Amino acid sequence: MIGRAQLSEVEEHLEAHDAQTSRPNTADEMAIRLVVDEVDNACDAKDWAKLRTFFTDMVDVDFTSLGGGEPAQISGDELVNAWQANLYAEKKSFHQRTNHRIEIDGDQAAVYSKGYAYNLIETGKVTGIWEVWCDYGHTLDRTETGWKVSGMSLKVLYQRGDETIRTLPKQD
Repeated sequence: MIGRAQLSEVEEHLEAHDAQTSRPNTADEMAIRLVVDEVDNACDAKDWAKLRTFFTDMVDVDFTSLGGGEPAQISGDELVNAWQANLYAEKKSFHQRTNHRIEIDGDQAAVYSKGYAYNLIETGKVTGIWEVWCDYGHTLDRTETGWKVSGMSLKVLYQRGDETIRTLPKQD
């Protein structure tokens, strides 16, 4: 049981902690979190025009943990077009992220989050599901029109299901 003296010490410690961790950039953090989350929402809604608005002209991407290759810098248009080709209407997708850790340094921000995603094909010659649990990294730049994603990385923690579903092109 905590006595009044100990409770007072706990309250003082919490006040000191709150003062140290107060965030003067709460509005920026909320805007950044919204951008990162809306990337997923627009992707799953297959709203490619909206999705494109969340990226800078050039984007540093690193999906090597998922598909091999090398990290690259590509245009925002190329990135969205690749997702559009791979996540066609008949391929359902679901992306979710949580545990956002946001660091802001002036007009740049970095976001770390944990993610889950699946791709599902229910009709056609090939059907199945593929799932992934991962760590995401995003970098964002403050622009005249708000925060935009300038970099994105994914580190696979675990995946299961039919790997061909992830990359299967649209079936005729």
